[in-house]
Amino acid sequence: MKAEKMCDSSISSAHHPLVLRLHETLTNCSKILAETGDIPKSVANVVGFLNYILDDVVSDPENESFKENTLLVLTELNLCISSPSLDETVLDALSFELPEVVAQFAFISDKCREMVESVTNHIVLTSNPRDMLAILCEALDSHCKVFQEPVYFTPLLSGLARVFRRIERRKFEQIKVALPVVLNVLKSVVAESDNEKDGQFEELFARVLNIATSMQEVSQQMEAKDKEKLKSLLGLFVLEMMAISHILAGVELNCISLVVQLSRFLPLCGFPYIGLITGSVLVNVTSIVCGEDDDNYMKSFPLIKQGASISVIWAHISDEVGTAAEEDLSVIKHKLQSSRTKRWQAVGMLKYLLSSTDQPCEVKNHAIEFLLSIFNGKASEICNDEEEECSSYTPSLLAALQAIQRVIIFTSGALVRNKAFSAFKMVLADIPSDQRFDIIKALIILNTNAPSMIGLLLGLVKEMVYEDYQLVREAEKKHLKFPFWNFNVLELLELVLRPPKGGPPSLPEQNDAVSAALTVYRFLLMIASKEETSYIEVLSESSLRKVYSEWLLPLRTLVSGMVEESKEGSSQFEIEINCSFLPVMSNLYPCIELVEDKLKNLGCL
Repeated sequence: MKAEKMCDSSISSAHHPLVLRLHETLTNCSKILAETGDIPKSVANVVGFLNYILDDVVSDPENESFKENTLLVLTELNLCISSPSLDETVLDALSFELPEVVAQFAFISDKCREMVESVTNHIVLTSNPRDMLAILCEALDSHCKVFQEPVYFTPLLSGLARVFRRIERRKFEQIKVALPVVLNVLKSVVAESDNEKDGQFEELFARVLNIATSMQEVSQQMEAKDKEKLKSLLGLFVLEMMAISHILAGVELNCISLVVQLSRFLPLCGFPYIGLITGSVLVNVTSIVCGEDDDNYMKSFPLIKQGASISVIWAHISDEVGTAAEEDLSVIKHKLQSSRTKRWQAVGMLKYLLSSTDQPCEVKNHAIEFLLSIFNGKASEICNDEEEECSSYTPSLLAALQAIQRVIIFTSGALVRNKAFSAFKMVLADIPSDQRFDIIKALIILNTNAPSMIGLLLGLVKEMVYEDYQLVREAEKKHLKFPFWNFNVLELLELVLRPPKGGPPSLPEQNDAVSAALTVYRFLLMIASKEETSYIEVLSESSLRKVYSEWLLPLRTLVSGMVEESKEGSSQFEIEINCSFLPVMSNLYPCIELVEDKLKNLGCL
């Protein structure tokens, strides 16, 4: 232990060795500046002394003597830089280094953190705001590479909010440069979060909220064009914060206060709920914020679409949030229910939230409930122009359905899975049949490793076949002809029963998918047999021959061999394997019998 760092109560603060050494380094700083004007060299001794104090505390954080001495030095430093007798050039020189250095002391104790805040604030208020903006941003960026504790950043963020208020020229441009640094701090800290730092996180978000408030205050002093730009930037900042905070806090009760405060900014920024949930407002503000710049700047806001969805979903959770945003969610839901295009846009926005691996399950659960609410009671009338527009939304709808699938497959709670599957079916049912069939086909191709999901998708295909069959029957009564797309269904079933890679499907891994495919084919055979219509391709000789020789017989050989092989053993695993083939066999053999009968009637067997 360093002797000079031992706190001696018999020595007054003014004569404490550490206080004397601090004054010595400050005097030396002033001397070097006067003689050489070399700022880095003049400040080096002060920085070195502070790091010297810090090293001992870091090496032994439980040592109360070290903590007391550190507080003593910080207190004296605060008095020195606040003293009217301190040379202004010395203070200017210190301002380049002190914010970053003293912020490292904030973890020691609450009193030390208060002194760090006081030192930082004094420097901010007495320095050139443009210079200080760069200094604080550099300090924040430097700390991100070393620290994850929220406490290291709160003094710097507090200082940044004060700097924003003091900027006199090119306000939008300077704030625009600083915000990505702030967001990087949040993301860095949240990535290393744990439950022991809840209080620190609340303080961190309070400081970031203060930055948002300072942006709002600055915008009120600007002319119309620049004011709109800064408000748009503030809106993007709020949405990003909304998403980041939920990665940390989910929808716990202590999160609602933050959401309410963030939501109050939305009407001030011109961010209505309908524009957020459909994404239309984001297109406009992105162009306003970026201007002639490329989209690289928007890479600093990767979560705004999640934040936009979350901001609306929270109004579904709590009326208080809707009130804060000055919105009536029932009106928003009615608009979505009344327009299929807007519903598709909303589904497309929600996919960013539902596909996120970082957002908590609670948020996704509420997102599913919101989806159900806008599809229940939706208008049945659909305009022709919306039918034509569907093709442009197909990629987004496909991605959204994949996101809902993730909830169905990976969520542990049965209730949430059931809700998600209901929402999945509703979204699909909202899509015209041609595009719906193409989307289901794409989902089956993309779900080769999820046979149970393929089974569910084929169950939906069966429902579509029946619906279309009823339409055909009704059309024939009116002497109209509607093309029945069962030939496309056969192509779809072939993906499962004769995979593109060749040979029969992999069993027992694909049992669920195979069983579902056989069920659909058997259903096709049954309804085709009832209708003597020339356009039922499923009963054509070429189709029957192909299905019989390429699908059913190879599958029967495979299943029979595996069942016989499992009978030779008596282990529990082999018994379970044997039982798992029962659904496949219960559909396979009736299909074979039906096809053989059809081929015999055609004289082909």
